[in-house]
Amino acid sequence: MNIKTLVLGASLKPERISNQIIHRLLRNGHEVYAFGLRPGNINGVEVSDKRRHIPEIHTISLYISPKHQMDYLDYILELNPKRVIFNPGTENPEFFNILKSNGIYVEVACSLVLLATNQY
Repeated sequence: MNIKTLVLGASLKPERISNQIIHRLLRNGHEVYAFGLRPGNINGVEVSDKRRHIPEIHTISLYISPKHQMDYLDYILELNPKRVIFNPGTENPEFFNILKSNGIYVEVACSLVLLATNQY
């Protein structure tokens, strides 16, 4: 199943997990969008440094530290994804509760592991 995914906090550095997940999502046939601090390209996916509307986004795979997450709350709520995956290091119970109260499913997991175990 193709899951339209936004990697929020994408890095252009190949050693970063947020970069690696883009490659893995593409290999698994998912439609991928990326937002990062610096614009660029990862395996054909444009990394935008501008917040843009992406209609019918299903999943946001989050790679932003808890201290910066509130800066993206309005953007996430505007996109209205079905779920937000909080990857290791991004866990934030306060943010979980806000998203849940807005009808967004919260998953605390590693996107790479979810893909590798066919649970994505």
